Amino acid sequence: MAARLSRLMGLCLALLFCFSAHANIFSPNNNSRFVPVDQAFGFDFSQQGNKLTLSWKVKDGYYLYRQQIHVTPQKAQMAPLALPPGKPHEDEFYGKSEIYPQDLQLPVTLHQADAGATLTVTYQGCAAAGFCYPPETRSVPLNAVAANSDAPAVSAQPSQQSTPLPFSPLWALLIGIGVAFTPCVLPMYPLISSIILGGQRRYSAGRLFALAMVYVQGMALTYTLLGMVVAAAGLRFQAALQHPYVLIGLSVLFIVLALSMFGLFSLQLPSGLQTRLTLWSNRQQGGSLPGVFMMGALAGLICSPCTTAPLSAILLYIAQSGNLWAGAGTLWLYAFGMGLPLIAVTMFGNKLLPKSGPWMQSVKEGFGFVILALPVFLLERVVGDVWGLRLWSLLGVAFFAWAFSLSLRAQGKWRILQIVMLAAALVAARPLQDWAFGSSTTEQSVAHLPFKTVASSEQLDSALQQAQGRITMVDLYADWCVACKEFEKYTFSDQGVQANLAQVQLLQANVTANSPQDNALLQHLQVLGLPTILFFDAQGKEIPDSRVTGFLDATDFRAHLHNLPR
Repeated sequence: MAARLSRLMGLCLALLFCFSAHANIFSPNNNSRFVPVDQAFGFDFSQQGNKLTLSWKVKDGYYLYRQQIHVTPQKAQMAPLALPPGKPHEDEFYGKSEIYPQDLQLPVTLHQADAGATLTVTYQGCAAAGFCYPPETRSVPLNAVAANSDAPAVSAQPSQQSTPLPFSPLWALLIGIGVAFTPCVLPMYPLISSIILGGQRRYSAGRLFALAMVYVQGMALTYTLLGMVVAAAGLRFQAALQHPYVLIGLSVLFIVLALSMFGLFSLQLPSGLQTRLTLWSNRQQGGSLPGVFMMGALAGLICSPCTTAPLSAILLYIAQSGNLWAGAGTLWLYAFGMGLPLIAVTMFGNKLLPKSGPWMQSVKEGFGFVILALPVFLLERVVGDVWGLRLWSLLGVAFFAWAFSLSLRAQGKWRILQIVMLAAALVAARPLQDWAFGSSTTEQSVAHLPFKTVASSEQLDSALQQAQGRITMVDLYADWCVACKEFEKYTFSDQGVQANLAQVQLLQANVTANSPQDNALLQHLQVLGLPTILFFDAQGKEIPDSRVTGFLDATDFRAHLHNLPR
């Protein structure tokens, strides 16, 4: 009986030891309330024929970043990913983004897969309480899929890596209507209307409407075909559009186009080609539906100076979307918007047209500011959010100052508008003011902790041996960790925290790159994610129950430091 009891107690102790050893990886030293990444974001996949489904089971209180989901095929070809819209998310350091706080299923269409083909899936997420995991990469084995020649195949997935332009096809209709009231388009409508009618013959209202509509549809056909061509090309060049050199080149192009809207120069086809197209159009028979349709189609090729810049902006949107039908529909709406005033003039005469004047040049300049928003949006991806905000601020100040100068020409009730424009300019200038007078002064006054950088477990062990009888604090940092930046700004800058760390050896490892060396260091320290701060005694042993995971403000962090053994 005693022997049996002894064996039972031994078994219990062994099980207890095993559970303790297993739990030690995740809790005692980590002191963590956060779960391992595979529990936070349970990843799975299934394939049926050429349809593959990637799925994540997201734990309550955690979320995935939409822009951090990337899928790359090896020995396979796939359609561009269509990531569903995420929930808007904003934080102090990275601004606006989209997240998936609930379970996610992502369908992938395979056009072809060889034997042994795989998909590399990368994703990253955080806990809402302020804890981020390093990017995770999973390899998904694929069943063989025969090539599908009917579908356009791509070898990578650019669509989910790019942020869509702040635009929608409906805006194309409004832009087309706006372009119609610029000084190089509006005066042409009476002349075009007379050409459509083909002389002094009288037509019924129905016939007038049909002639005008057919002309507009002919013009829209040219633009629609152009949109389809650009969208088809966009499927191949979406990835190229994300390269910094391409983004900078496009930004310069749109700045030049915007300057043309401000009257610095004119953009148009070579005069010889423009004359030939015009003469060919004039030879078509006015008053007949086929002839009028051909006139409109040719008119779409004669791109006036006022339409070049807006058209180029829309073409960029279409190329980046890569959607064939959206490209066709977008430019059809643009051309139809331009044609609406022509339909009205043809049916009801010139009386409906507003009188020419300086206001037309103001409309043209207003489009210049709209086009300048594109380079700011593109450059924001290259220079980062902070400089992006400053560029938006600069553009806002310029626009509201221009609007304020226009309002000075008005009298009476427009005084209220002047005050509004002036106030808006002052508000828009705030990021520039902070940069010039506020942020720089604040940065100079904040004393950062004198961390010594370590990049590997070997360097860490060497630094611990040189502690000279001191406690060592190791801060694990990454640019993608929001709470790490909060530690820097709000906790490590506190004078009380700095005083408590005056006699502590300070080490920091930057694992932003998530390289094999970074992963080896995290595994060596048994770290789940960031922020994580570790404390070692004078002998280089981690102090039990001292690890910090997740953000602590200055008060709580000082209390944690006071509890450390000295």
